Amino acid sequence: MHPLPSLRKSLSVVAGDIVHGFMEITHNSFALVGLAVMFFGLTISLQPNLRHAGELQLMEWLQDHQETISSLVTGTATDRVTAMNPKDLPKPQSAVTQWLSRKYNIAPEPMAALVAESFAAGTKAKIDPLLILAVMAVESGFNPIAQSPMGAQGLMQVMPQVHSDKYTRFGGKLAAFDAVSNVRVGVKVLQECIARAGSAEAGLRLYVGAGNLEDDGGYAGKVLAEQSRLQAVFSGRPMPLSAPAAEAKPVVLKNDIPAPGGALGLGQREL
Repeated sequence: MHPLPSLRKSLSVVAGDIVHGFMEITHNSFALVGLAVMFFGLTISLQPNLRHAGELQLMEWLQDHQETISSLVTGTATDRVTAMNPKDLPKPQSAVTQWLSRKYNIAPEPMAALVAESFAAGTKAKIDPLLILAVMAVESGFNPIAQSPMGAQGLMQVMPQVHSDKYTRFGGKLAAFDAVSNVRVGVKVLQECIARAGSAEAGLRLYVGAGNLEDDGGYAGKVLAEQSRLQAVFSGRPMPLSAPAAEAKPVVLKNDIPAPGGALGLGQREL
């Protein structure tokens, strides 16, 4: 028997085993990179007459596993949704989730993810997570695609053209409509406002653009009142569902540009 067919068959079997094992071990889209590298090595090292057998073997395997590979590259729908089971949260956070979900007519699963993110971001920024949630409540009513007349966007109504540098690490200004990215950028803006103003209340006035004005349209009071209600829920005290916090009255800045709720105002332009 000529050794070439036998060698070709052996190499095909080995290549198939390697490919299959590689996909089973990694089970993610990086397996495609491994496949490409391995195939490239085979095409260089093997003789031309063996290369054809390897190509056929690889093509057959890719066709057999097309559905699996497609799901690894694009991900499933659940992989792209920012949501989690409220039962996976600590009990106080779960209680906050359920209360906010009922009050603002938001599904509990995405609300749970927002609560978890607020606690993670708040802990890192040394800001009360319930204050962060209160800002979202007043700013957008937890609508991740909200936009104000002046262009403030997302959950925390951050002006992307003002804080575009903060969105760079998240892929650009369109990340304003990604819930997690918007929260992280909004928390950073709020952190800077509080640090600059010296207190949470004064920081909220700066956040809405009324740091240099006598009247913030009731914005800080609305946010702090919602924070107080959330603190009661977090502590296990019963709290009735009231009407969602109304949007703060527009504030007219000294340059006559209105600043409805959102990270827009004169003070934040200077951050």
